[in-house]
Amino acid sequence: MQMAPPPSVHSQDLSIPGPLGALRLRLYHPGVSTPALPVVLYFHGGGFVAGSLEEASATACFIARHTPALVISADYALAPAHPFPAAPEDAYAAACWAEGHASGFGADATRMAVAGDDAGDNLAAALPLITRDRSGPRLAAQALICPMLDPGMTRLGDSRTLDSDLDARTCAARYRQYLPHPLQRMHPYASPLASTRHAGLPPALILTAGCDVLHAEAEKYAGLLIRSGVPTQVRRYADVKHAALASHPPALDEITHFLRRQFRCDA
Repeated sequence: MQMAPPPSVHSQDLSIPGPLGALRLRLYHPGVSTPALPVVLYFHGGGFVAGSLEEASATACFIARHTPALVISADYALAPAHPFPAAPEDAYAAACWAEGHASGFGADATRMAVAGDDAGDNLAAALPLITRDRSGPRLAAQALICPMLDPGMTRLGDSRTLDSDLDARTCAARYRQYLPHPLQRMHPYASPLASTRHAGLPPALILTAGCDVLHAEAEKYAGLLIRSGVPTQVRRYADVKHAALASHPPALDEITHFLRRQFRCDA
């Protein structure tokens, strides 16, 4: 018997009010009929200074299809034109919009997760802190791919030893543009690793690349979450580089399996 092809993912671009003006979103609907799809907010990479909805499209589409979920990808403000806290405020605005409007797209915002890669993971890790502090939308899970979490760069690996496609000079340049004032580097919304209040955050999946200077700080963050009682899974893909992990098939499979468990899609 021939298997039916997977449903097509439909995308739609929207513009919503944001803290600095119009905030562009791209919605990915998996094309399946369910009583209420879960929601995944996705934030693209680019080191706080680059990146776009287009670059995140393949990953967002995969998550939408295979979870299945309504994925909302946000084109947040970029430095240096818009330094911290513009990007996390855009992330919070996207979460609040999703809470109020997801039902109009056949989704249930009471089952909402956050995900991203690179600098987008900084926002994905900061957003649960922000929503907790502001009694905002409740998040059910967080999935981080090669996150940038430590502006102090105290745990950065050696790019030559690791054969990394990302190095300390590049990270430093990006953080200088995103966080022009040194004291900002200790703010928990800019450095989730520096937060002292991780208890009560949503379950986490943290995926790292072995050939990446960022893997030690991401794994340190996983340890902090675990010690704070947050259900956390962490996996390092040994021979993968930083830029490749967000499109690495085993990593994408692990993300959708994690989200399905958190959303109880198989129940």
